[in-house]
Amino acid sequence: MNYLAHSFLSFSDGQIVGQFLEDFIRNKDRFSFPKDIQDGITMHRAIDTFTDSHPAIHEAKKVFTPLVRLYSGAFVDVAMDYFIANDLTLKTLSEWKNHSTLVYKVLNDNSKWFPDQFKRMLFRMQKEDWLYNYREDQGIQFSIQNVLHKAQYLDKDIPVFAAFLENKEYLQQCYHSFFPDLLAHAKGINALLKLED
Repeated sequence: MNYLAHSFLSFSDGQIVGQFLEDFIRNKDRFSFPKDIQDGITMHRAIDTFTDSHPAIHEAKKVFTPLVRLYSGAFVDVAMDYFIANDLTLKTLSEWKNHSTLVYKVLNDNSKWFPDQFKRMLFRMQKEDWLYNYREDQGIQFSIQNVLHKAQYLDKDIPVFAAFLENKEYLQQCYHSFFPDLLAHAKGINALLKLED
């Protein structure tokens, strides 16, 4: 899953921090953080493991695999953020806007835990309001281009965004088959983490 999903599937400020931090730390360093941040790291990993094994995600990857092969999962993650951002059964538009504002505040308030690389990205994320703008086609296009630029072995002109647009209805069906299961799984993981407190 991508940034919006990980922030939405956080059940405390500390979990938000841990979910964003996970991509920037070595496994052996995870225990050097406060317990609630460790919980976020655990949640991030549980979400990714569950997502990678879900049948609907395997189906969604087929949209992008002919274009990007092993990178298909990264583009599915981005696509799912679009459908989460547009899922008004989860939050209203104003609630999504409030969610984005809260996440930026939590991350800025806890910037001491993050490397400079993330701080630079957070500045851009907040300035351009990535989390809220995932609901727009241009927001997802921007995200897709970011993934293409970061991918060392992919041509930057691969028409991934066109594939997203052409298959949007099918990808949305995959989202509806997948996300309720992921939400239930995340709630279960959070309940287990609470038992450890």
